[in-house]
Amino acid sequence: MPRTAMRSQALRADVLMLITAAIWGAAFVAQRLGMDAIGPFLYTGLRFTLGALVLLPLLLVLPKPAVKQPLNRGMLLGGLLMGLALSLGINLQQVGLLFTSVTNSGFITGLYVIIVPLLGLFLGHRTGMGTWIGASLAVAGMFLLSVGDNFHVASGDWLQLAGAFVWGIHVLLVGFFASRYDPIRLALLQFAVCAVVSLVLAMVFEDIRFSAIVQAGPAILYGGVIAVAIGYTLQVVAQRHAIASHAAIILSLEAVFAAIAGALMLDESLHARGYLGCALMFVGMLVAQLWPQRQAPAVAATTN
Repeated sequence: MPRTAMRSQALRADVLMLITAAIWGAAFVAQRLGMDAIGPFLYTGLRFTLGALVLLPLLLVLPKPAVKQPLNRGMLLGGLLMGLALSLGINLQQVGLLFTSVTNSGFITGLYVIIVPLLGLFLGHRTGMGTWIGASLAVAGMFLLSVGDNFHVASGDWLQLAGAFVWGIHVLLVGFFASRYDPIRLALLQFAVCAVVSLVLAMVFEDIRFSAIVQAGPAILYGGVIAVAIGYTLQVVAQRHAIASHAAIILSLEAVFAAIAGALMLDESLHARGYLGCALMFVGMLVAQLWPQRQAPAVAATTN
């Protein structure tokens, strides 16, 4: 492919991922506002049901996947595992938003950029100095952002941190299965699993009223149609032609967009210490991705 065409594809991918980051950042506000009327599990269940329904017609218009990739046991297993991780991660994030701000949630969730290579250590992956420096900066930043007087940390921040680890697991699962099976069908399967799990939790733990669902309608529409169906689909399309490090950096801007959306729509603000913490966390994410990687020996590269 000519170099000009490759640059054009890369630029297009970067723009699409920037749009995705903006969509996801604003979604934190929708997630918070949606819970003014309904519970966190019901909101998650409804928006992922809507996202799955919107994505379903794409299967009829997109190019058919290879014949060797039918809806088989491997794809179903991938969709189930990805869906379970998605269910746990998104519901930890959703419940956590009841007890912390949109800004805190966005930045703490963004720590998955660093958590992914750290989790990779347990799978035998190597990690470089940049990851450790980035992780150290991020930990210092989270301390400034979240730790208050008497070393008190809001329960919502702990839930967001637990969710960041789950998002890290989810990223590893997506990386494993998306390279083997059709990504659109995998996305649809994981949305369906997340919707079912969340709706079951809602029926067990929450009061479900139709009038409350109608009241939360705008937040559900944004969360389902824009954040889930469009946002996740844009990510899949963009990352076909994106450099991995660029993708992680651009998508991590979700945290910045969440802070901007929280300030504009919810009048959220931080003390100087909190803004310094956000800055350190964001710098940590960038260092972890941009630090020069040691080139692997040629022999080792052929065995991976």
